[in-house]
Amino acid sequence: MLRRLVAVAAVLAASPAFAGEPMSGEEARHFVAGKLFNYTCFEGTKGAGRVFADGSVVGTIQIRGDGPVRRAFLPAGTLKVGKDGRACASLKGLPIEPCFNLTKNDSNSFRGAISGLGFAYCDFVRAHSRTTVAERAHNRPVVLRPTLAEQE
Repeated sequence: MLRRLVAVAAVLAASPAFAGEPMSGEEARHFVAGKLFNYTCFEGTKGAGRVFADGSVVGTIQIRGDGPVRRAFLPAGTLKVGKDGRACASLKGLPIEPCFNLTKNDSNSFRGAISGLGFAYCDFVRAHSRTTVAERAHNRPVVLRPTLAEQE
């Protein structure tokens, strides 16, 4: 369950507010929808994730920065704006709905911390939009063939 909570915290983003200013869940949702972010967390967990407008998440996670990189999928409605206006998560099996404090560092980065647990945070940096994550390395060598123009 801790892995799922860390994964949720790891894919939250910030809005275009002033640096160091707390952001609301609505601002975060508007800013993050469809964008890819790389993240690193306080205990070493790292990865990348994309949050969609429906509150679903797709990405990768490597617990404590060691071991295998795993794919992470969270269904629609997982991330949402809570009653108090903060970004929150709804995770099956958790008796509470954790919410997050989001603070913008600059135009491309922010910190997301679990409310009430300021030491439990992840730092996010916006990734290039064309970045893709492969499931595994390709072991065959790449063979370059000349184009028609180069053959003449």
